[in-house]
Amino acid sequence: MSSNRDIDNLIELMAKLPGLGPRSARRAVLHLIRKRALLLTPLADAMLRVAETARECLNCGNVGTSDICDICESEERATGELCVVEDVADLWAMERAGVFKGRYHVLGGTLSALDGVGPDELRIPRLKDRITAEGITEVILALNATVDGQTTAHYIADQLEAQVRLTSLAQGVPIGGELDYLDDGTITAALRARKEL
Repeated sequence: MSSNRDIDNLIELMAKLPGLGPRSARRAVLHLIRKRALLLTPLADAMLRVAETARECLNCGNVGTSDICDICESEERATGELCVVEDVADLWAMERAGVFKGRYHVLGGTLSALDGVGPDELRIPRLKDRITAEGITEVILALNATVDGQTTAHYIADQLEAQVRLTSLAQGVPIGGELDYLDDGTITAALRARKEL
C-alpha cells in the first residue's frame, strides 16, 4: 500500500509541471516505471544532482551550477551589448536561436501594479549597476509584447535614457505567418515597424 502512495505522490508532483495534467502525469510515471533502468533511475539521479547544484547567476540571473554563469564568465560575450529578458526561459530561447553573442540580464518578471511588483522586486537596480560596471553601450529590451512587458520596457527606457543606446526587438509578422491568421495587435505592430526594401 505504501508503494502505491509513493507512486500517487509522484503522479501528483509530476502533474504540477507545466504542460502536464493528471492524465499526462500518470502516463509519464507509468512509462518511467516500465523503463526503470533506462529512464527512471538516471532521471532521479540527475534531478538530485540538479537540486543540489543549481543556482541563479549572481550577475545576470541565469540558472547554472556555479555562482557566475558561463555566459557572464566568457570574455567573448563582453561585446558591450546587454539583452534584457523577463525570465530565464526567454534567455534560453534567445540562446537556442544562436544569434545574440552578448550578455543577458534576467529581470525575474515584469512590473505589475496589480500584483504589487515594483522595480525593487525585479533586478532593475542591478541592471543600472551593470551598465556602468561592465561598460555596456547598448541595452536590448527583449521583453514580451504584453501590457506588463511593454510597461516594464518603458520604465527601463526612462531610467536609462541618455546613459546608453536603447533598442528593442522588432515586432510583427512571424516568418511563415499569414496575415489572415494574425491578431489585430500583431498586424498593427508589424505595420508600424515596416522598413524599406
